[in-house]
Amino acid sequence: MAFYGTVQKCKACDKTVHFAETMSADGVPYHKNCFKCSHCNGRLANRTPSKVSTFFSGTQEKCAVCTKTVYPLEKVTVEGQFYHKTCFRCAHGGCNLTTSNYAALDGILYCKPHFAQLFKEKGSYSHLTKTTSLRKNVGESPAELDQPKDPKLDESEQLDSEVAQES
Repeated sequence: MAFYGTVQKCKACDKTVHFAETMSADGVPYHKNCFKCSHCNGRLANRTPSKVSTFFSGTQEKCAVCTKTVYPLEKVTVEGQFYHKTCFRCAHGGCNLTTSNYAALDGILYCKPHFAQLFKEKGSYSHLTKTTSLRKNVGESPAELDQPKDPKLDESEQLDSEVAQES
């Protein structure tokens, strides 16, 4: 009886993998020449990648603001979107945001004080975007929304002073 090889196919090229040229990762067969890093395309012929290198190579998560790759140590995930910590900022004032102090309207991020202030200006959010589908509750109490304004300050100075008071 003669040995004719295996019926296993290489995951990379889909051709038959013979015993002498078999490389396996997690039970999946590859040719030695086809077994490459998905990130740099370098050959991995004499070693099996570790769980750590597999975890960090080839991440496809992109920042919703700058569209660059977001790595695990710099990632903020909000409502299914990924952000760099430095990109997770208020669209109105550029304030740093956290997952507990932001509000979003149609994918645009605001800090809660600016979001509440923009609502007070017009009485609705319709001036911010065409649609008014609110993704997240502001979480401000009615007393906080009805704070008196200082008539000496113009609108932007008033808003900035209110944000500074809450910080």
